[in-house]
Amino acid sequence: MGKRKKSLSVVKKKGNNFIELGKAWFDWGDIYHFLLTISWASFFSLIIFAYLILNGIFAIAYMSVSEGINNVRPNSFLDAFSFSVQTMATIGYGAMYPESLPAHTLVAIEVFIGLLGLAMITSLMFVRFSRPTARVLFSKVAVICPYNGVPTLMFRVANLRNNWIVEAQVRVSLLMPDTTTTEGYTMRHLVDLSLVRSQTPFLALTWMIMHPINSNSPLFSINQEEFLREDYQIFITLMGFDGTLSQTIHGRHIYFNQDIIWDHHFVDVVRITPDGNRYIDDAKFHDILPV
Repeated sequence: MGKRKKSLSVVKKKGNNFIELGKAWFDWGDIYHFLLTISWASFFSLIIFAYLILNGIFAIAYMSVSEGINNVRPNSFLDAFSFSVQTMATIGYGAMYPESLPAHTLVAIEVFIGLLGLAMITSLMFVRFSRPTARVLFSKVAVICPYNGVPTLMFRVANLRNNWIVEAQVRVSLLMPDTTTTEGYTMRHLVDLSLVRSQTPFLALTWMIMHPINSNSPLFSINQEEFLREDYQIFITLMGFDGTLSQTIHGRHIYFNQDIIWDHHFVDVVRITPDGNRYIDDAKFHDILPV
């Protein structure tokens, strides 16, 4: 079993994505999770690479067997590779066939490996397609502006699918800067932020998440300069039930200190058509204006 040489150390932002530095890219002990989380392009590239390598290995094995495959040109890797492809896929055109016992043994082994590979790839494809995912859009920035006379941290989310996220719940936590205990240990801790509304019966269009910065808020005594100077981060997790699949879905996002814009508010994105229907103006979802 492979061992990770590094552990999670820090989360950094690169463009619109987040990377975890210090974590091993691959672990043989967790290959199933690796195959489920890589991109589709990487997944198919890996399958094609493994398919070519396996057929190449068996082609070399067939070439090393004397009087192994009938109707194969002597020392022809292409013919042996073609026979391996036919055998692994159990096609069996009949033009080439094994003659000796070692060749029959290799054919049996390759057919068995081909059946196992087909079953594994089929199951992985099914899991990747059936895995519930949330198409939740988080605003690129969060803002701090007055709301009913109280400074309020705000950001918004939207459901990108044409269905409902039922019983949606959101949790917002503030990652505080490093602190040193009396024993000399350096630690960071998360503080949950209270929200004006932390759940909604259904999320169909957009939802403005708001945290009032009052005397009970850990942000109450922090000014803009200190917030930008220290390594504050805001972690958001959203959970709900997909209204179509009836499965639990999750969404997550991180706002770093430079992503928090002070004294700005979001542009209204909800529009009403003449027949009374509501829709979101996606072009202005991330737009903000000075207070």
